[in-house]
Amino acid sequence: MFKNKKILIGVTGSIAAYKVATLVRLLVKSECEVKVIMTNAAQDFIPALTLATLSKNTVLTNLYDASTWANHVALGRWADVLVIAPASCNTIAKMANGICDNLLLAVYLSATCPIIIAPAMDEDMWLHPSTKKNLTTLQKYGNQILPVYNGELASGLLGMGRMAEPEVIINQLSQFFLQKNDLLGKKVLITAGPTYEHIDPVRFIGNYSTGKMGIAIATECVARGAEVHLILGPTNVPIPAGIQLTNVHTAAQMYEACIALAANYDVAILSAAVADYMPKFVSKNKIKKNNDKLTVEFTKTKDILQSLGTIKKPHQILVGFALETNNEEAYALQKLQDKNADFIVLNSLQDDGVAFGSDNNKITIFSKKNEAVHFELKSKLMVAKDIINTILN
Repeated sequence: MFKNKKILIGVTGSIAAYKVATLVRLLVKSECEVKVIMTNAAQDFIPALTLATLSKNTVLTNLYDASTWANHVALGRWADVLVIAPASCNTIAKMANGICDNLLLAVYLSATCPIIIAPAMDEDMWLHPSTKKNLTTLQKYGNQILPVYNGELASGLLGMGRMAEPEVIINQLSQFFLQKNDLLGKKVLITAGPTYEHIDPVRFIGNYSTGKMGIAIATECVARGAEVHLILGPTNVPIPAGIQLTNVHTAAQMYEACIALAANYDVAILSAAVADYMPKFVSKNKIKKNNDKLTVEFTKTKDILQSLGTIKKPHQILVGFALETNNEEAYALQKLQDKNADFIVLNSLQDDGVAFGSDNNKITIFSKKNEAVHFELKSKLMVAKDIINTILN
């Protein structure tokens, strides 16, 4: 599993740095190519020579010396994964706030690979509100945070803050590499964003969706080897590379794009906030403010989820979304049945921190097997992982 994998390890100033020697040895023994970056503070706890000997690569410590400089951009692109272990309270704060005053931070800020962070600090530092805020920020950025453990700390006290053992980090890397290709060869159709239903050439009926959730799901699917086709309503959110994109504006356009791809997908995840109604008539010219009242007649749009559910093939998996403001579970379960979906992902505007445009989400996933899986509030990038893992399970 680890053979020929490229793993970059960042070591910061913590007594737990001694554990990195074991981590590097285990990875090299598993036929990984390992490179190590150390901060100046880390070298006070473990010699660079030790990690250079174990990794069979020169340990990198500075952005530049008298004769050369370390290409931090290349390092971040070279690695399959960056593991920062131990991650001190100080480094975590710098990462969360975009501070770039050493080689490791420069690599972190320019890395295009996934990042796993193994914190290590005294319990009082671990429990401080600023640390919790910084860790939450790093999770929102898509970084994976490993748990800390209870035990004897450098202060001599017992408490939370011990870095995960090397075997735990190895296990996490195993899961990462197993997941990396678990959608290889699969075609995934995703809808995201709002639809705009025109009233006249300059006005429309829309909603507040930004498409962030669907884009996060598309990003996760690409990372796990899928061929992804994203049908996206109007949004300014950037789209990562590797995604086949179809831009649409109206519910009708989104419907036509989905039907055109209906025969070829393995998994369809419909997270778009599609209008249920559209104006029956669209004025060719701008409607002038000539009257005290304006009446607009609406007609139903075509139901994309129901249409795909009607023609769904046995091997295809269909996932719908339900955004509700009341009777959430009842509406989600009814939607699951009526639309012939395999899963419904429920999010409620009653939950704190789940407003339109937020980087976070809190979901419950209902399956046609009458199972419900509840998840806590977390970043949409992590929610995307939960959704894909639930589908695969």
